[in-house]
Amino acid sequence: MKISVSIIGSNGLPGRYGGWDQLMNHLTKNLKNTISFTVYTSSHNAVRGLTHFNDAKIRVVNLRANGIQSIPYDGFSIIESVFKRQDVLLILGVSGCIFLPFARIFSKKIILNIDGAEWKRGKWNWFIKSFLKISEAIGVLFSDIVIADNEVIKNYVFEKYGKQSVLIAYGGDHVRRISMSGKTSNEYRISPKKYAFTVCRIEPENNIELILDTFSKYDLILVIIGNWNNSNFGIELRAKYKSFQNMRLLDPIYDQDRLDEVRGNCFLYIHGHSVGGTNPSLVEAMSLALPCITFDVSYNKETTESKALYFGNSQELLNSLTLLNGDESLRNKIAEDMFEIASRRYRWSNIVESYEGLFASS
Repeated sequence: MKISVSIIGSNGLPGRYGGWDQLMNHLTKNLKNTISFTVYTSSHNAVRGLTHFNDAKIRVVNLRANGIQSIPYDGFSIIESVFKRQDVLLILGVSGCIFLPFARIFSKKIILNIDGAEWKRGKWNWFIKSFLKISEAIGVLFSDIVIADNEVIKNYVFEKYGKQSVLIAYGGDHVRRISMSGKTSNEYRISPKKYAFTVCRIEPENNIELILDTFSKYDLILVIIGNWNNSNFGIELRAKYKSFQNMRLLDPIYDQDRLDEVRGNCFLYIHGHSVGGTNPSLVEAMSLALPCITFDVSYNKETTESKALYFGNSQELLNSLTLLNGDESLRNKIAEDMFEIASRRYRWSNIVESYEGLFASS
């Protein structure tokens, strides 16, 4: 008899290109013969008429999976899963963890992927940050298993709560090297190996403004793919920098091949994330053997085993850009190191196997 697993806390299926999206895609595709999945999906992400994906049941909830609505969205998903007597609740993120004491009463197996320190994100006010801290603590206390995607997060959970967690990161080997077509080159006015690249949510903690300001003083094309129109912060930044001739400030690209085409042909990858654990976009860049310059925080150094280049301010980013631009052997060495680490640590077959073991454990 198949184990029944609810996946709760994400936008749901079909996944696009975030880390949780890829995680759900790979879990449901590769474990469908032994596990019966129900994936709770926001109505704002759902495909009309789609009831199953990779044989997983799609349960549409008429709420957003992000922002303040994430709390009732997660709460409804948890409570319904309990009443439907699901064997395992896999919860992604801590927004709805205030409902876990209820689930615990019914002795459901609860696995919590804590993600990064969500309460540290700059977009939250003090009230939401306080709520997220409390919800995180409840989540860790009432979960049977806590998953940390980075050694730094694993250490944080133990030091903060005295609880051991399981280290499982994300895979990156779903990305592909695709030669750049003339159509793409003309549309975005870019040529292979002639531009820097990053893809991320347009939020303050991803240091987008620092990166844009730096490239406004540096003669290299910068391509950034992100959700510019989702906030006043993004709208204002785009308006400020779109007139620079070397800026390509693109809207999200949800086609994986098109994204890989633009990303995989860049000269170098810039990673500005300052909050979180093992970031999926960095793992994907490493899997494409891209030379990486990342923001100087412990999470990124652990992910790259301190073998990338790092920056904490605009001058350090300028220095790294100049160094890589003038030293081909260093650029190639970093690219080789990134690929070696990704091949060893960030493969989906290993990630899926680790989750399967947790689902089946007593």
